[in-house]
Amino acid sequence: PMELSQYRLAKEVGVPQRRIGEIVAGKRAITADTDLRLCRFFGLSDGWWLRLQADYDTELAKDALAKTLAKIKPWPGSKRAA
Repeated sequence: PMELSQYRLAKEVGVPQRRIGEIVAGKRAITADTDLRLCRFFGLSDGWWLRLQADYDTELAKDALAKTLAKIKPWPGSKRAA
């Protein structure tokens, strides 16, 4: 994509190539530090990558906890109970 290697991206944003490689491979999460660097480089608003990471983490957790979450009843009067 964009003719941009992991090595080049890492060099441009000032992080080890390994960090980019691990993020791409799904072995490392985006941190605030990495988010700010990537957002600056790609011209995105601060926090864009962190929000994407949070969405990804939430989906993984929902899958892992599906049976447990199904057993939890919403508190009466909560938005989900309505």
